[in-house]
Amino acid sequence: MTIITSENMFKTEVLGSDIPVVVDFFATWCGPCKMLAPVVEQLGAEYEGKVKFVKLDIDQLAPIALSYGVMSVPTLMLFKAGTPAAQCVGVRPKENIVAELGI
Repeated sequence: MTIITSENMFKTEVLGSDIPVVVDFFATWCGPCKMLAPVVEQLGAEYEGKVKFVKLDIDQLAPIALSYGVMSVPTLMLFKAGTPAAQCVGVRPKENIVAELGI
């Protein structure tokens, strides 16, 4: 899974992607984020080639997180054609994530 490390990388990997992208907004100190990580990894493997999954550390790239209204972590946000299309906040079972994001 790709970890977004710069604003330029975000523009390329997320906003410029030809396929939908799910951004996992997380923090290294966040316990629920650590609980959700294996689920996100599993979804990334299951949807490979159809939906791209990336991670973004809100402490390293706070301006991006704030610009999309991320107020708590974990937040998963689906981008389609560079535009936020859906999101879910908090730890959820895999099936709920798929349903809430519409992937």
